[in-house]
Amino acid sequence: MRFVRAVWKLLVGVKDALVLLAMLLFFGLLWAGLKAAPTPIGDGVLLVELDGSLVEQPARQSASGLVAGGPLTREHRLRDVVAAVDAAATDDRVKAIALDLEKFVGGGQSAIATLGEALDRARKAGKPVLAYATGYTDDSYQLGAHASEVWMNPLGAVAIAGPGGNNLYFKGLFDKLGVTANVYRVGTYKAAVEPFTRSDMSPEARANAQGLAGAMLETWRDDVHRARPAAARSIDAYLRDPVAAVRAAGGDFARAALAGKLIDHAAERHAFNARLAELGGSADHEAVPYRQIKLADYVRALDPNSARGPIGVVTVAGTILDGEAGPGSAGGDSIAKLIDEGVASGKLKALVVRIDSPGGSVMASEVIRGAILNAKAKGLPVVASMGNVAASGGYWVATPADAIFAEPSTITGSIGVFGILPSFQGSMAKLGLAADGVRTTPLSGEPDLLNGPSPAAGALIQAGVESVYRRFIALVAASRHKSLAEVDRIAQGRVWDGGTARQLGLVDQFGGLDEAIAKAAALAKTDDTGVTWLDQRPSFEDRLVEMLAGGDAAESGPTDAFAALSPAPTAVLARVIGEVSAILAGPSIQVRCLDCPPGSVRPPSPQSMNWWRLLSAA
Repeated sequence: MRFVRAVWKLLVGVKDALVLLAMLLFFGLLWAGLKAAPTPIGDGVLLVELDGSLVEQPARQSASGLVAGGPLTREHRLRDVVAAVDAAATDDRVKAIALDLEKFVGGGQSAIATLGEALDRARKAGKPVLAYATGYTDDSYQLGAHASEVWMNPLGAVAIAGPGGNNLYFKGLFDKLGVTANVYRVGTYKAAVEPFTRSDMSPEARANAQGLAGAMLETWRDDVHRARPAAARSIDAYLRDPVAAVRAAGGDFARAALAGKLIDHAAERHAFNARLAELGGSADHEAVPYRQIKLADYVRALDPNSARGPIGVVTVAGTILDGEAGPGSAGGDSIAKLIDEGVASGKLKALVVRIDSPGGSVMASEVIRGAILNAKAKGLPVVASMGNVAASGGYWVATPADAIFAEPSTITGSIGVFGILPSFQGSMAKLGLAADGVRTTPLSGEPDLLNGPSPAAGALIQAGVESVYRRFIALVAASRHKSLAEVDRIAQGRVWDGGTARQLGLVDQFGGLDEAIAKAAALAKTDDTGVTWLDQRPSFEDRLVEMLAGGDAAESGPTDAFAALSPAPTAVLARVIGEVSAILAGPSIQVRCLDCPPGSVRPPSPQSMNWWRLLSAA
């Protein structure tokens, strides 16, 4: 009887759970349907609240993460924000544009410069642009400088750190654990493997990193100078000696920023809101006392992604992975399918490949390149447009293009190849373990991660790496009309800023996505520069997660400048784990840039380390 009663309770519990799930699904769909109707846009201030990061392509959020109650990192698509600002510039309903940078965590210099240019166009059209934050750091100040009024909390600070920082090196830890990093590489400057083989930077890697950081600081400085010329002299003083600048203001950071004309107003949030009410009209709401137009509602009303023009634009964003992957990661098969479907439609006259990737899998990069070549074979001109990063495998996929556009702050190059296999013979010895067996050929059981790869296996892997490198520089030489020796001199895994890359001939012209689209239209001999975005269609789960996540606050970001300068330990740990897993669990031969900004790298899913897969990557 007890058993029957227990079973009955279990069945009742299952029934209740199913009913609850069905009700949640029903009301979720009902709410989603109601929310799907566009919110009417009235007069007011367009609030561009960048509570998260600015990206080329937002990553897919999982339903499991939402159900688990973890924070969802908000990612704002660059082209949506730019489209909203451009539309607002000539929209009489929009009285002003307000940038809320309180929880802005960055977006890369090229992306921020692109949005900054849109803000400049809005100001030129006579639209006031106001920015507010408790504190400003490199990215937030670069964007805020494009506002006509820069506001800051009286307890805040403008704290510019500039490019640079430390990397984590694992050789000492590996030695203690008995882990051996078997490294195969081509390229004097391919520093991706150094954290596993050294305890510090090599002189070559340091020279490359220092040169790149200096160039990035110069492009940041130039952009801020153009956007806010009144602060040019003070910005330079801050960069040289920030302590002296603050001491001259009696230790008051806000007063120092005001004296240097880095900001226009040091005031609390309510004063900023009152100013917005003057511009956009008052609202009977205690929390938001001004008439507000939310960015998401405005973008939804514009619906910029539904355009259907003759220029196809496909995005290669994030780490390049084998197989299929959702938005925010560049699955080779997924992107090739989007290109093939766009070409097969017969409606496209040209193709623009927008790249924001540090590279990844050789095979996946080649799959994408093959799809681009297929588009060219069908008569479509191809233009590559580089965002923040288009390095290593990101440059590989750009090689078929008829023209390559980049920004001065784009990070590109890294034309080199590496492979790495961890083996655990030292760890096993420490634990008193051993591994033994039989083999029928020199490659039986290889690569042996317990006793270490055999000399024959190591030689073949190195040969594979060298073969991929020869193919890489051959592709670049054919694309850039250079000799192999010329390409080899500027390759070797070295990372370049966009300005230097143009001088070296790796890039044809400066310009953003709009310029690349215009070039594609010119090559296709059409006056129509309308685009068709070759994006993955959102699944039912994607739409449900988006609706349920809705307008909830994104993961809390730092509100003061000093908190932003010092990343949370969990963020640092996540980046380290992501880098290690991307190297050790990814394909063993990679065209990937680890000297590129970590924000552009999303760790790949673990891949098989099968011997034949290893060789096929070559």
